Amino acid sequence: MFASRAIGITFILALTSLCVPAQTAPPAAATPETAGPPSTGSIIGRVVDENGQPLKGVTVQVRAAGSNEAQIVGTDREGQFQINNLAPLAYTFYLTMPAYFPDYGRGPGRYHIGDRVTLKMIKGGVLTGKVIDANGDPVVMVNVYAQMVRDAYGRPINGWTEARATDDRGIYRIYGLREGTYVVFAGGPGRLRGFYKESVFEFDVPTYAPSSTRETAAEISVRLGEEATDVDIRYRSEPGRVVSGDVTVPAKTHRSFAVMLTKGGERGQYAETSHQSDEKGSFVFKGVADGDYSLIAQSSDPEEEKAFSETKQVTVQGADVTGVQLTTKLLGSVSGRVVSEARKLAECTNKESPLSTETSVIAWPRNEEAAKQIAPFSRLNDPARPDEQGNFRLRNLAPGAYYFGPTLKARQWYVNSITFGPPPNATTKTKQVDATRIWTNVKTAERLSGLTISLAEGGASLRGYFVPVPGEPVPAGSFLYLAPAEREKATDVLRFFATPISRNGLFELYNIAPGRYWVLTQIGGDDSAARSAKMRLPHETETRSLIRREAEAAKTEIEFKPCQEIGDFRLPLKPPAR
Repeated sequence: MFASRAIGITFILALTSLCVPAQTAPPAAATPETAGPPSTGSIIGRVVDENGQPLKGVTVQVRAAGSNEAQIVGTDREGQFQINNLAPLAYTFYLTMPAYFPDYGRGPGRYHIGDRVTLKMIKGGVLTGKVIDANGDPVVMVNVYAQMVRDAYGRPINGWTEARATDDRGIYRIYGLREGTYVVFAGGPGRLRGFYKESVFEFDVPTYAPSSTRETAAEISVRLGEEATDVDIRYRSEPGRVVSGDVTVPAKTHRSFAVMLTKGGERGQYAETSHQSDEKGSFVFKGVADGDYSLIAQSSDPEEEKAFSETKQVTVQGADVTGVQLTTKLLGSVSGRVVSEARKLAECTNKESPLSTETSVIAWPRNEEAAKQIAPFSRLNDPARPDEQGNFRLRNLAPGAYYFGPTLKARQWYVNSITFGPPPNATTKTKQVDATRIWTNVKTAERLSGLTISLAEGGASLRGYFVPVPGEPVPAGSFLYLAPAEREKATDVLRFFATPISRNGLFELYNIAPGRYWVLTQIGGDDSAARSAKMRLPHETETRSLIRREAEAAKTEIEFKPCQEIGDFRLPLKPPAR
């Protein structure tokens, strides 16, 4: 299946907790600084369903951040698994099981050796029906696709696509579907890479249920754990056209490419080709209906360095379209280094030290339009994992402006500065630029270097709860903010923090720089998530000033000492007036 990448949602959630670890369970124990980090370790976990019952036979795949290598295990009858011999890195889990899909919450979390995790899978919905021809006879071994068009909240989405072939009775059954609204169609070329390749039906234009084109297709509601029956299709057997052409790649190391053909908001078709002799290859799409389409190509090398073409528009009208030329160009990259400033503070003795390999560096785009064009192909802007010396490289950045930041596992550290430029020395007058105050522009194929992320010892933690109205949950979209109380820090972007307040009033923040802060709560409101996301954007000076003024007016102040852990902080019964 191919998931539509909800870049905007990920962007907002990541910014609201820039320095908060994504793991859902705390480490089993902190490693004393004097003992040194372990060379290898294990992660123990359990997989349950939506009712908390253990799931046997789940395939659990764990990958280190930024790596394509994976360890794979299965769960036992108690839903338990254990993965051993893991290096001290940040890891992500991927779960698969027939009829179920994983519930990642905010997205796949980052986990580390020593963690004990509980992961959840949800039983999906089912679509079933029959495909018949004009005479009422069953259509056998035709691929039937269920494509999500709106999610469970009614939001339009170019989303999940699942497929199954009909049996000898013309009956299909597609299971494990996420909740939402779908269109169902049969025929045409195989649209899922690696899926059953059709021969009899691949030149046909897809027929949508009940017997329609895409414009007049029926929309079917799917609910979790329920079955939508009698979603029948009368197959039209309408011949389609061919769209074909060539792709030129940037280097001989790009030995394969993929091309996507899309029409409007529809899920695209893929055409994949491997070429071995030169830097050029051909592609072909079959079963294409008349209409206006967009074409875009992707290529990559063995190191996953990606290249994309510009989008090309083509019109199919009663004839094949041939000779389309696409040229892929490399995306940009930014390299740099994470440095740790150990100060040997007495308050932080025997606290966990940050490992560069357990730190992730993330790039967020200012304008997502360039990324949206190529997002259906693959996940871009993946976090970079520094090596043991702290060096990292953010690859495959679409052209545009970016803002950078790390996520930390060690809670007793904080981000002190993020700068761009060569390290200062006696032979150069070049100044480093504060990368939290400006956007960094990345062009096609550009290779930027000199990004330095400085971590300092002494990060503090805050946990507590907001006291809601008795008997009522905290309104959705509530946030807690910290704004610097010290005037000399008033414009320091890295001294502004935000975190959601859960429905039961709980909140938590980690990796807070020592100092005095004003505390502000925003209880509900449509703009709360957007406001918290904007708070750390380089150009949002006025947003930060407004938050600080409101926080100062609320007159709730808190001071954090180095490595201090405040675990029972209570907010007032009534939120401060805005």
